[in-house]
Amino acid sequence: MNIDLARTFLEIIETGNFNKASERLEVTQSTVSMRIKALEDELGRPLFLRSKTGTELTAAGVQFRRYAQALVRVWEQARQEIALPAGFKTVLTVGGQFSLWDRLLVQWIPWMRTALPDVAVRAEVGLSDGLMRRLSEGSLDIGVMYSPQARPGLHIEKLLEERLILVSTRRSQGDDWIKDYVFVDWGPEFRQAHGQAFTDMPSPAVTVGLGALGLQYVLATGGSGYFPMRVVRSYLAAGRLFAIDGAPEFRRPAWLVHPQDDALAPWFHTALDGLRHVASLESEE
Repeated sequence: MNIDLARTFLEIIETGNFNKASERLEVTQSTVSMRIKALEDELGRPLFLRSKTGTELTAAGVQFRRYAQALVRVWEQARQEIALPAGFKTVLTVGGQFSLWDRLLVQWIPWMRTALPDVAVRAEVGLSDGLMRRLSEGSLDIGVMYSPQARPGLHIEKLLEERLILVSTRRSQGDDWIKDYVFVDWGPEFRQAHGQAFTDMPSPAVTVGLGALGLQYVLATGGSGYFPMRVVRSYLAAGRLFAIDGAPEFRRPAWLVHPQDDALAPWFHTALDGLRHVASLESEE
């Protein structure tokens, strides 16, 4: 399939009509129409319903959308890999959740540059659902995340288990940390365990869905919250944060996801071993 057909299809979805898509693609409207007709002929199904107000996807168009996105993504990845500069034999695309890049994956990249200097690294950030989808599509080589889902052809293993501890910007007396507590949403398992541990806690004034944002807020304005020990260790040592004595701790596993081992090249195994090594240095076990 001509990749321009998939790109044109996606551009129409994004812009809402054929005219705007032609402007964005810098081609004539007739060219856009011919591309969509060629695509529909190949698939044997109409993809759009046209009206005076714009375009609407047919049921077939809705189904084809994710495949078109995968086609374009894989094509772009192939172009980038083929265009590797001299001295590199391949590229390894790694995706991780935002809070796992801090310390863990950021430390792994220089390890890779030393151990595998002829392998280029492409680093990306995403959520578990998106990372798993891209691993299944083949546009991502390795994923590090908190909530993987079992998929055919993919291997899942525990990489590390984070220790979430309660910290505050001041030395707290008793339960006085509660008044400026920031609830960081570390996922459904954490929410459940937190609710069981603090049955009578009033609803906090501030709730955040991203750990890095919660930590920045606490450090900037004062307060308390639960954060991974590996992230707050340096702040505890510097006296910017203080652990709350007697507070319950929670565990949160992080997982390594990659294609099944029997299909991997030796250099890929080396990259995985490097991730395991760096994770072992960050482990709170």
